[in-house]
Amino acid sequence: MNKLLPYALTFGILMMTGIALAIEFKPSAAQEFVPPLVSSIRIQPPLDFCGEEVPLDNQDVRERLEKELLLTLADRPQVLLWLKRSPRYLPFIEKELAANGLPDDLKYVAFAESALRPHAGSPAGAIGFWQFIKPTGRRYGLTINADFDERRSIYKSTRAAIDYFKDLYSEFNSWSLAAAAYNMGEEGLRSEILLQEVNDYYRLYLPLETQRYLFRIISAKLVLKNPVKFGFYLTDKDLYLPFEFDEISVNFNRRTPIRIIAQAAETDFKRIKDLNPDIRGHYMIPGKHTILVPKGSGKGFNDRLAEALTHWREKPNDHVYIVKSGDNLSSIADKFEVPLPALLTWNNLNPRHHIHPGDRLIIYKQIEVGKDTDEQ
Repeated sequence: MNKLLPYALTFGILMMTGIALAIEFKPSAAQEFVPPLVSSIRIQPPLDFCGEEVPLDNQDVRERLEKELLLTLADRPQVLLWLKRSPRYLPFIEKELAANGLPDDLKYVAFAESALRPHAGSPAGAIGFWQFIKPTGRRYGLTINADFDERRSIYKSTRAAIDYFKDLYSEFNSWSLAAAAYNMGEEGLRSEILLQEVNDYYRLYLPLETQRYLFRIISAKLVLKNPVKFGFYLTDKDLYLPFEFDEISVNFNRRTPIRIIAQAAETDFKRIKDLNPDIRGHYMIPGKHTILVPKGSGKGFNDRLAEALTHWREKPNDHVYIVKSGDNLSSIADKFEVPLPALLTWNNLNPRHHIHPGDRLIIYKQIEVGKDTDEQ
């Protein structure tokens, strides 16, 4: 007896069952339909990245692309979020790329890097939409310190990424190599090109992450350009709307709580932080700043800000505590029944800070949890 016969019979039964199920649950034209994976990864040429051909006739290239596309499609919630976030951020990215004469395909790098999340981070210390590490971000003009991290600003970080890509393309004369350098660093890529005597991304042996990198970007391009083909059916109502805001200029002569800015903008702390993800912490440092506030609240903002600042400075319920011998930060927090992190933030301290007798600490009026601040 043929030893393969039982397996053949089993396979045949499964195939018949599968066909029956497919017929029974075949969706109507009005229903959403998720195509089989095998058809989803049948990518036909021509395919390009930034106008450079992807050599799909190379079996290694095809396999690498299919792998990344399958992994992308396996995380359908993530792809759905890509699509929903796109209207919020892509128009600005596309506009800046076009204004600088750069290929539109570079916008897909942001999806592979951060999934369009301002606070995305990596174990290597990369942060923001374009995942700059600190040295590279600072090299391209981004402020990164305890008070601001402009890697989290879609506007500032996109312009920095554009300048970086210009330099990378100028050096490597290839957008695929520029993308590789963006991932692994230009010095590392330059070394591999010299050592291997190959200057073609698809033929270079690079760190495994970089070998996958361009294919992750191309997978994002394939899905985002034709989501219906891959079973994503969204209407305009499904999409996240772009942020609407007014841009205001302010000049603070002292450290100022962001909640005061929120009051002047007739909104709350969270909304100010969401519109300005590059602002860190709870305070604005002295100096001139440009801040985004909710659309319509820019009118009369400066007058409301002046009034809020005056009220804050003269607020009678704030308490100035003079540190006494034997005090420590924890005991003072316990004394006034306030959380230690709040005490540290109010006074711009860290947990390792040493206090001394005679130091002055600000203790703000408590807000009863669960009650509206207007009721206090």
